[in-house]
Amino acid sequence: PLLASAHESSCIRLWSIQGNLMKELLPFAGRPSGPLTALCTDIFTKILLTGSKEGYVFRWNMASFLEDSRNIKNAIKEELCWRAHASEVVDLFIEEEKNVVVTASIDGSVRLWHARTGYYFGFFGQARKFDLTDTSRLILPSDVSGFSAIIKEESKHTEKKKIIYPLILDRDK
Repeated sequence: PLLASAHESSCIRLWSIQGNLMKELLPFAGRPSGPLTALCTDIFTKILLTGSKEGYVFRWNMASFLEDSRNIKNAIKEELCWRAHASEVVDLFIEEEKNVVVTASIDGSVRLWHARTGYYFGFFGQARKFDLTDTSRLILPSDVSGFSAIIKEESKHTEKKKIIYPLILDRDK
């Protein structure tokens, strides 16, 4: 068992069921994330999704880490990032049978996305039916201007490190 918590500092903390901190993560520095407002996992806890105050969704692969969390080589990999809403994501979940992520925002919209690619399928209340089979059409909601970004494996996400900066008075400066 594993517990995950999302924080205003954009930090994700993974805890053992005994309450021990196992890992601290920050989303990839190349994308603005802001405070994290929602998180969920798939049924097997292999995929972690987080939503942010700025409307971004981040997809993390935790499979190798969960196999052996003590092995440093088994890192949690940030795989995908996309702008889902123009405002805060308040809830999200993954529907594994259809391979869909559902996001909700404070703007009142609920949207569907392809779980592996971040492609937009549409929003609840639209006139047309959802076409969940065609992921080749790159469409975006009207308030979002950027496509999903695949995080390359060689890109390093930032791990929160404890660094102490002593305050020293430098009269010359």
